[in-house]
Amino acid sequence: MKSSGVSLATAAAAAAAFGDEEKKMAAGKASGESEEASPSLTAEEREALGGLDSRLFGFVRFHEDGARTKALLGKAVRCYESLILKAEGKVESDFFCQLGHFNLLLEDYPKALSAYQRYYSLQSDYWKNAAFLYGLGLVYFHYNAFQWAIKAFQEVLYVDPSFCRAKEIHLRLGLMFKVNTDYESSLKHFQLALVDCNPCTLSNAEIQFHIAHLYETQRKYHSAKEAYEQLLQTENLSAQVKATVLQQLGWMHHTVDLLGDKATKESYAIQYLQKSLEADPNSGQSWYFLGRCYSSIGKVQDAFISYRQSIDKSEASADTWCSIGVLYQQQNQPMDALQAYICAVQLDHGHAAAWMDLGTLYESCNQPQDAIKCYLNATRSKSCSNTSALAARIKYLQAQLCNLPQGSLQNKTKLLPSIEEAWSLPIPAELTSRQGAMNTAQQACKPHHPNTEPVLGLSQTPISQQSLPLHMIPSSQVDDLSSPAKRKRTSSPTKHLEQLRANRNNLNPAQKLMLEQLESQFVLMQQQNALTLPHNRTNLTSSAEEPWKNQLSNSTQGLHKGQSSHLAGPNGERPLSSTGPSQHLQAAGSGIQNQNGHPTLPSNSVTQGAALNHLSSHTATSGGQQGITLTKESKPSGNTSIVPEISRHAGETPNSTASVEGLPNHVHQVTADAVCSPSHGDSKSPGLLSSDNPQLSALLMGKANNNVGTGTCDKVNNIHPAVHTKTDNSVASSPSSAISTATPSPKSTEQTTTNSVTSLNSPHSGLHTINGEGMEESQSPMKTDLLLISHKPSPQIIPSMSVSIYPSSAEVLKACRNLGKNGLSNSSILLDKCPPPRPPSSPYPPLPKEKLNPPTPSIYLENKRDAFFPPLHQFCTNPNNPVTVIRGLAGALKLDLGLFSTKTLVEANNEHMVEVRTQLLQPADENWDPTGTKKIWHCESNRSHTTIAKYAQYQASSFQESLREENEKRSHHKDHSDNESTSSDNSGRRRKGPFKTIKFGTNIDLSDDKKWKLQLHELTKLPAFVRVVSAGNLLSHVGHTILGMNTVQLYMKVPGSRTPGHQENNNFCSVNINIGPGDCEWFVVPEGYWGVLNDFCEKNNLNFLMGSWWPNLEDLYEANVPVYRFIQRPGDLVWINAGTVHWVQAIGWCNNIAWNVGPLTACQYKLAVERYEWNKLQSVKSIVPMVHLSWNMARNIKVSDPKLFEMIKYCLLRTLKQCQTLREALIAAGKEIIWHGRTKEEPAHYCSICEVEVFNLLFVTNESNSRKTYIVHCQDCARKTSGNLENFVVLEQYKMEDLMQVYDQFTLAPPLPSSSS
Repeated sequence: MKSSGVSLATAAAAAAAFGDEEKKMAAGKASGESEEASPSLTAEEREALGGLDSRLFGFVRFHEDGARTKALLGKAVRCYESLILKAEGKVESDFFCQLGHFNLLLEDYPKALSAYQRYYSLQSDYWKNAAFLYGLGLVYFHYNAFQWAIKAFQEVLYVDPSFCRAKEIHLRLGLMFKVNTDYESSLKHFQLALVDCNPCTLSNAEIQFHIAHLYETQRKYHSAKEAYEQLLQTENLSAQVKATVLQQLGWMHHTVDLLGDKATKESYAIQYLQKSLEADPNSGQSWYFLGRCYSSIGKVQDAFISYRQSIDKSEASADTWCSIGVLYQQQNQPMDALQAYICAVQLDHGHAAAWMDLGTLYESCNQPQDAIKCYLNATRSKSCSNTSALAARIKYLQAQLCNLPQGSLQNKTKLLPSIEEAWSLPIPAELTSRQGAMNTAQQACKPHHPNTEPVLGLSQTPISQQSLPLHMIPSSQVDDLSSPAKRKRTSSPTKHLEQLRANRNNLNPAQKLMLEQLESQFVLMQQQNALTLPHNRTNLTSSAEEPWKNQLSNSTQGLHKGQSSHLAGPNGERPLSSTGPSQHLQAAGSGIQNQNGHPTLPSNSVTQGAALNHLSSHTATSGGQQGITLTKESKPSGNTSIVPEISRHAGETPNSTASVEGLPNHVHQVTADAVCSPSHGDSKSPGLLSSDNPQLSALLMGKANNNVGTGTCDKVNNIHPAVHTKTDNSVASSPSSAISTATPSPKSTEQTTTNSVTSLNSPHSGLHTINGEGMEESQSPMKTDLLLISHKPSPQIIPSMSVSIYPSSAEVLKACRNLGKNGLSNSSILLDKCPPPRPPSSPYPPLPKEKLNPPTPSIYLENKRDAFFPPLHQFCTNPNNPVTVIRGLAGALKLDLGLFSTKTLVEANNEHMVEVRTQLLQPADENWDPTGTKKIWHCESNRSHTTIAKYAQYQASSFQESLREENEKRSHHKDHSDNESTSSDNSGRRRKGPFKTIKFGTNIDLSDDKKWKLQLHELTKLPAFVRVVSAGNLLSHVGHTILGMNTVQLYMKVPGSRTPGHQENNNFCSVNINIGPGDCEWFVVPEGYWGVLNDFCEKNNLNFLMGSWWPNLEDLYEANVPVYRFIQRPGDLVWINAGTVHWVQAIGWCNNIAWNVGPLTACQYKLAVERYEWNKLQSVKSIVPMVHLSWNMARNIKVSDPKLFEMIKYCLLRTLKQCQTLREALIAAGKEIIWHGRTKEEPAHYCSICEVEVFNLLFVTNESNSRKTYIVHCQDCARKTSGNLENFVVLEQYKMEDLMQVYDQFTLAPPLPSSSS
């Protein structure tokens, strides 16, 4: 498959256009205009440029030999911009796409985004251009706009599964999902990256490191340890990876209790860290960890030496200074401890642990006023986990102060200087190993520092100090480069200022800059001295909002273009560092201190942040000294600790140089929060901001506090909207337009999505705009994408009426042969690709609030005749009824529900396997985090297994316990007259937790008709349309078992058991009967709103398809989503219609049975195929093999519904075309195709790597073929593991003649006179 970016032909056309422009300009000059000639490209240059697009990102090096390429790209950009300017923007859309590619390769991200956005707005079928989508994804990835980067990358793989940079995409998807705490998806993409043998910017060892670290982040410590140790066995492991792995192992042994007793763990931890330092002696982070280990076993001197080494090797870090303070405090050296803590909080103004320790220090020295100020600063920090304990302490100290006689504090001599005085103290001399304030000034401006570590990961170059985003610096210090702790310091700022003034005439430009800043800072300090404490963190809006606006447009103020950007990794792409364990310091739940003075840590110290963990240098683990800047304003949550790229845009300001290297520490909180609390689903963290671009950070954070969800920075203009704009063309060209019948009328174009924010290239955001016009067309981030159908198209679906007269199979094959010979694909038979599927936007117009709680369609049956009455079938399958409750079904049909009671099940098969979900008992309409403090979407549901007998025992004892509690309550109420207050107490406690843990027995397989003969026979009494097997049920035509879909599953419940929110597999209908004796409560949302629920899941960092989520009803109400809510009593059957979203909670003790059915309707087939395509886009396996099913339907069923016929025929047409094209290609390449055939009831096949359905031509490894294990691959995965397929044999399951015959014989049947179920 070709994934052409902009072709050479386009480049040539562009160059020719330049030639025409030059002629016109010459004519212009002749007529007296005085314009400068625009630069022009030679034929040779045009040819060279033709091969350059986004796919080379990370693979072109601009130093040494690459300098010519860089110059050529720069020249091309000037030519294109000049041409676009002359043509007033009226040029071919491909110009903008190429301009985007060139700017991306030059790492000019704002201009790349601007050009790509313009291309997007002009090119209706932009989605066909894989190189464009890839470039766009890289730009979003750079800005940490993960939500949009994920969408762009998924679309690349969807439109071109054989894309040459698929490995790079899987790597980045793995990193982003890791940050978003979607660990299953992350692991899947890392594994997909590992099997691909194409080149990549990370080595396989580095990808394996990420997998090991992923286990650690999930607290799977034994798996992590095993993976790390296995990685150490790798041959030729680079020193950097080795050092990082050893560092992780060392820190894990220090912090994780599961790995042994304390003495053994510490001994191992010290050994690993020492080995890590042998591999990389310059790792400040490893020295710091070693110091922590020594400190914990009381080796004070060794700890002190290690901390000092850490400061020597990696510049100051807030963590290190805080730990030094703790050591001094333990040694009873309060003055030294004070100075160390001050260093920590100057480096990281939100370092809660340091503020708390400093407060404790002041308290111990009887200076309560200073202690209160420190505690207040700790509570203001986003990383503070025990705000309530601190608030109580502050209250207590304030009360003490009020009781003191007036003046008693003033007369007392202070042991320590006040917090204001302490701020400007010099650092203790014995702690500094490098002298010289001038040195500090030079370091602040130099691009490289000899002692910084190279970054291991997506970037292979040293990172020197990165600029912090402005909003990390309090207003009183916005310009303070010399804040005492910014570097190792030996003199106070004032002395430094005096030195610089004295040498004014001999200063180099960087030092002059420093002097100006110090002078302005000095004035500022004098003005604000009494008013603002230097450590008060001001709100972002006041300190950072205005400066970024000016700086953005005036890039000359920036320091030179980001340190090390000229060669950073893949084009300077700065890896998001693995912040590993650097969060050790202050953890959630720590008291103010433990005895050691260190706040206690949750056992898992690896941050989520590590998530992104691009293995940044030696810190891969630690996020540590190099490179993690967390946006302090962001709420700590699983995904906050992102490490942004190296600063490299214009726009970094000199005033933002607090070195990032010192910030390993607010990573710690991140994990603490995310990992400790099982539910980080509601995180509102915007943490994914780019530290290298303070302006962007300010733009993303400051301008839009509504930054929801996973920190995906919705702010970055999502040019890549949720649905696409250009529908006029998709209607005509895409066969999927026939779907439009079922789609609501499109919204008006003015509507944009709720979270739209200033686009990065709108004029006032100051980023480059072509022509200075700010690209009006592309300002609305959403491009609202109206869509007739565009949200849900799919390659396998519905042709428009123009295609309804299908070609014969012979014509299809003939066209495929021509295709192979001449490469043309304009044959009307060989329908073009369809655009990637998209979730539907919310139905328009929105429902009025009074219609958001609609009555549930219910039918009451009195006798058997009612159950078999044909209109019942029609009512249930009517798309306007998302759910139908058939009341009294069991009674009407005299079903023996006792066959499914717990007692009977135990008697029948007591050792049968039960999947158990451990959950929290909560009110049905609420879902709280485990602490009971806030409502969230993430639903705790951990999997294990047991047997029917054991679960039955649990179910019975749970019932007995409840009876006992009930009796106790009754007697309690008799004894107490104030029963009203006790009941209100109970309801309050119910909300706040801690919640009781319950177990839900789920997915019990009843497919074996020998074991469950009586039970399954009883279900044949049901009407045909709800039976497990019937001729009118699509799932009966799959030809093999799909557990739980075309077989029965049983659920055993105690009160509170939850089936979290979901749509059924491939959107099939489902049947659920409550056996009793208790009731269940159901919540149901119509299919048309699944896009809204998908958005909510994204915002809450949850995977809509695979995650465990329980919607917040208040959120749904605000979003105008209707919710059907009803009780299912014993004997009631609930019919869930195709695509309906639902979630269920047991009210009492009960069992349920359920299975899926597929009515023979156009609506059911359409929704099944749409979900099949959506699953493919999301890299999720479709449990129903829709291609295989469609061929079986064509063989077995006469279809009289024209719409259903069209859709099935279209699917056959596409697959016939694909089989023939692939056969031709294999034969042309000399690859033998071996006849294999199919056995009866042989299941459909899926690729063992990417899990897509593989039809007819199976790629099997030689080894697996000879062993007859037949491990199947799709063509794309086979080629990724073996480029020329030499390790594979190709097996054929159907003769082309047979497929042609089925295709030709499948014709529209005449309608039946009257249908009945």
